[in-house]
Amino acid sequence: MKIVIIVILSLVILYMFFYILHIRKKLISILTVLKAIKKGDKRKAFTKGPGITSEICYEMNEIVATYQSEITRLKKTEQANKQLLTSLSHDVRTPLTSLLGYLDALESGIVTGKEKMQYIKIARNKAYDLTKFVNTLFDWFKLDSHEQTFYFEPIDINEYSKEIIIAWLPVLEQKRKEIEVEINDNELIVPLDKNAYSRIINNLIQNAIQHGKCTLFKIKIKREKSSASIIISDNGVGISKEKLPYIFDRLYKCDDARSHCGSGLGLAIVKELVVAHNGTITVESLPNVNTTFTITIPF
Repeated sequence: MKIVIIVILSLVILYMFFYILHIRKKLISILTVLKAIKKGDKRKAFTKGPGITSEICYEMNEIVATYQSEITRLKKTEQANKQLLTSLSHDVRTPLTSLLGYLDALESGIVTGKEKMQYIKIARNKAYDLTKFVNTLFDWFKLDSHEQTFYFEPIDINEYSKEIIIAWLPVLEQKRKEIEVEINDNELIVPLDKNAYSRIINNLIQNAIQHGKCTLFKIKIKREKSSASIIISDNGVGISKEKLPYIFDRLYKCDDARSHCGSGLGLAIVKELVVAHNGTITVESLPNVNTTFTITIPF
């Protein structure tokens, strides 16, 4: 009986010994993979058969995949932000240099009378240009970092859109732009952040006037089954087919279309604000005929 017990214990001990060696081999393999990952190698840990080591490998691979995905995202964000700052610093430098030139001329007293007033007016405009650049930059970073706070409330989108358009009438008249408005007098309630919605419409109007070089601007609002559609179009130079997929990308500028000047953030901000309303925005364009932006905001 004692011999049987000794044999059984020996077999158990032998089994445990080889099992520990097997586990140790797997752990060494996992450690090797971790060291490789630490050096930047995109590897995965695998072990044959079921067991705790297989579960460890699976969980470890999930963590590593998430970590590597986050690192990739952060690198892309960092690169995009560097590109953004480089682009905007160039845009800011030009009006700033010009502004300083006019201010230096005023301070030195080399301009007087009507010419002095003209210099003051130009310097003021340059200062406003700088303010626009800075505000655009802050707006984008707040949206991109999801720090923007929105206050949605039920708003009559028809009436509020008319108010926004009325504020543009003197500018459109001054720039000799015609406008056609097709907005129903009936109430159409939509959950809106008033500031964000105003920014959407203002950016699109500004885009059409400044970059589209249009003579006719149209805006239409219609009720759909579960949403309101805002259709904004112009008869400007338009956007070529190959460039349409990129116009909502930050810093993208259509050289021969709408962004020969500007920060390249206007339409990117529009898209982010539309998304904040759980809406969508699309664009269609036929160069030198018309360009149409369609925004859909759900009830």
